Amino acid sequence: MFGRMTVAAVLVCAATVAHAGDKPLYQPVPAWVKPAPPIDASKLGDSDPILLVMDQQQRFEDGQVWIYADMAMRIASPQVLTQAGTVPLPWNPGKGDLVVHRIEILRGAERIDALAGGKRVTVLQREQQLERATLNGMLTATLPVEGLRVGDVLRVSFSVTQKDAALHGHVQSVAPLLSAPMRLHFGRVRLLWPKAMDLRWRAYSKLPDLKPVTTPDGYNELLIDLPIAKPADLPGDAPLRFRPLPLLDATDYADWADLSRDMAPLYRTEGAIEPDGPIAAEVARIAAATADPRQRAAMALETVQDKVRYLFKGMDNGDYVPQSPAQTWSARYGDCKAKTLLLLAMLRALGVEAEAVVVNTELGDLIPQRLPMPGAFNHVLVRATIAGESLWLDGTGGGSRREDLGDVPPFRHALPLREAGSGLIEMPMRPNARPITDAEVELDGRAGVLFPMPYTVRVAVRGAQAEVLRVVAAQAGKDELDQGIDAIVGSFLNEPETVERSFKYDEASATAVVTAAGITYPDWSKENGRYRLALDSAVSSIGFSPDRARPAWREIPVSSGGYADTRVRTRIRLPGDGVGFDTEGDRTLPATLAGVALQRSVTLKDGWLTLDDRSVTGIAEVLPADIPATRAQVAQARGRLLKAIAPKETPPLFLQVEVARRSKALDPILAVYARQIAQHPDKAESFGDRAWFLDRIYDRKGAIADLTKAIALEPTVERYLWRSRLYSALKDDAHAMTDARAALEIDPGSASAVGRVAALLAEQGKRDEALAMLAERADQGGDEKNNYVSSQATLLSDGGRVDEGLALLDTMIAASPGKADLLNSRCWLKATGNVALDTALKDCSKAIELAESPASILDSRGLVYFRLGRMGDALADFDAALEQVPDMAASLYMRGVIRKRAGTAGGDADLAAARMIAPRIDEDYARYGIKP
Repeated sequence: MFGRMTVAAVLVCAATVAHAGDKPLYQPVPAWVKPAPPIDASKLGDSDPILLVMDQQQRFEDGQVWIYADMAMRIASPQVLTQAGTVPLPWNPGKGDLVVHRIEILRGAERIDALAGGKRVTVLQREQQLERATLNGMLTATLPVEGLRVGDVLRVSFSVTQKDAALHGHVQSVAPLLSAPMRLHFGRVRLLWPKAMDLRWRAYSKLPDLKPVTTPDGYNELLIDLPIAKPADLPGDAPLRFRPLPLLDATDYADWADLSRDMAPLYRTEGAIEPDGPIAAEVARIAAATADPRQRAAMALETVQDKVRYLFKGMDNGDYVPQSPAQTWSARYGDCKAKTLLLLAMLRALGVEAEAVVVNTELGDLIPQRLPMPGAFNHVLVRATIAGESLWLDGTGGGSRREDLGDVPPFRHALPLREAGSGLIEMPMRPNARPITDAEVELDGRAGVLFPMPYTVRVAVRGAQAEVLRVVAAQAGKDELDQGIDAIVGSFLNEPETVERSFKYDEASATAVVTAAGITYPDWSKENGRYRLALDSAVSSIGFSPDRARPAWREIPVSSGGYADTRVRTRIRLPGDGVGFDTEGDRTLPATLAGVALQRSVTLKDGWLTLDDRSVTGIAEVLPADIPATRAQVAQARGRLLKAIAPKETPPLFLQVEVARRSKALDPILAVYARQIAQHPDKAESFGDRAWFLDRIYDRKGAIADLTKAIALEPTVERYLWRSRLYSALKDDAHAMTDARAALEIDPGSASAVGRVAALLAEQGKRDEALAMLAERADQGGDEKNNYVSSQATLLSDGGRVDEGLALLDTMIAASPGKADLLNSRCWLKATGNVALDTALKDCSKAIELAESPASILDSRGLVYFRLGRMGDALADFDAALEQVPDMAASLYMRGVIRKRAGTAGGDADLAAARMIAPRIDEDYARYGIKP
């Protein structure tokens, strides 16, 4: 950390007195202070603001700043009482004093002195930011206010003073400017300085035209009433320089060059390295290793980064003054100032031109708007010049290597500290030599496009994130580390199941490397007759919808966000050596899109599809004039996202299963599930995951076996109902009912369990009992009422009471017209009951218009056409349904029936497929009077 001036340190950001001490003083309010208006606590009510008074007055003189603060808070609730019951007053005893003027309670007309009887604040002797590697020398005085109660007003007046020898008689300060909608009874910021002092001040919010006035004793006085007007709204994607700081800066530095000259002597390195000392030995080691100045710079930076730990030391005038290189090397710790001075000394001894530069790591391009003062910056680093190229070397960073020397930190502006002075210089933004996150993903899709794919992943992370991962890996337990790795892998794959994980820190490349293996579930979807898989990892993440409708916003550029740099290389081993596979969408990308730098390469060769994407944000903006064209460019790019396309002749899943079984292509997938179970035999999810896959490949007995183990570990409604359905498919109705009832016992309110039990009761010939159960639940109302009534209608119709079932649906549709699922149910009942076929067509056709995915409705209408004898129309609807859902057993079955009756090819294959998917489908359609 460099010397920092923050809004959080509202009342201690700058102050002065010559006699600093670590014990608070108790003195009257200084004579130069203008008192705030008195408070009549007896007239306050709930409509009054909680913060009644916020008065801050600052006096600048003889290189010192005295900040006086007067605050009054209404204790409006128990929560406010808890927060305000202990008064904290922080200050830096190395720079000045804490002077307590008043701590009192106002209760009606009564004034209670909280310091009466010799009460004094308690000084806490501890570093409050030690967990952030910070020794700042700050102390905090606290006072628990005895007797404070809801309804009181707490009033605190105190001063903090500061005089910093490192500023050589200059002054600087920051005052917070509270803005509306915050309410105050009285608020003020007051600056006071001698007429002979050239004090400059600047506010970054819009204020009235303010001018200092001269006081009777010859001081300049500036007054600002609080709260100031609410800052103008800004779009969320506006660059930082357009965002007003809620601050008032004040300083007597003339310009940036004046500040540069004043601070430059702090980074002189003459005599900083003892000729026979350990730093000289390190310099000699580097010099002997190489004569290449770039390699020398890389080795010196690596030494400072890796051999000296970070610790901010703001004590003993350390806010701006770095400790000596000898002390830094001996202690093996230092902050950015200490590391910069050590690196400067080493580089200069190695013949590399270098200088210290100060930056702000948070404000970026807002810095040029601020007044020149040390508090405008919070970090210092080295700018080296080699072969005419600027190299920005940060000793507090980590993992920088030779290839990274050309990287530019995203700080935008820097102030070189030079004896001759300097203005601000720009730090040009460009992508780093190496991505911050570099992922390599390999998928084995040889089994087929509709199966899970075994995967391996390697993710290399650099910079600060690598250091975080390194610490986590060293300190966390195995479970916590595994969860962290899973989170990283999950950002690159769809629902991965991971069975191998490892982490290591690679010293040579200074990267944290995560590797993992398992299976993932690529989301292939059928569009326009072919299976497609979205591959894009760059354009899909770019959102560009800037709002510049307001006249005041029309000249504001669009930021692409903070700096982020990710490369993802995905390799997919395709089925059938990739024959017939292709891609659609953009195989190349523009150099920049919406301010994001992009790179892409795509190859499809030797059975492998490879995509290499890199995207970098935070290095460019979109100018206002370019927004319309950029919006269109992004929309076009998002409409051409890269996708893999499977061959036209790719068979549906049920056909792929047979081929994969014969070729043993499913063995690698099953091996991953087996490893998952071996690693976690006590987790129901391990068995449930494999049961899902076995069910998907129609190994129902295997799925039942895994579900039985999962249920033994963790019984749930879903698992019991799942196993019940599998038992039904195997014609084991007794076990199916046992599981259905077990699910209902776990959750008597489960509509799925109720419907399952009712359906099984009906199949057992207990239709009236099933209908009574459904009717009872429907009568109770609730969100599931329609489902219960719909199930009633189906059971009535299947039992030959079609009219009663339709009457129930008519009532539901009348109450909720325009619902596609209800219209489809009515169409289906009419088709299976072979009644009212003309209106059935209308119901299905309207439902198709309303539905987003009408495959099941097309199947219903196909059955209506079949009943009407319109076989061509029926086949068209069944084909259309299967185009959307290729493994829809009902449409396969009916298409097989039609083909068999017509004597055309494919009938037997369709029926066989339907029976594999739904083994009891013949029984279902026999109830409707339909047989092949």
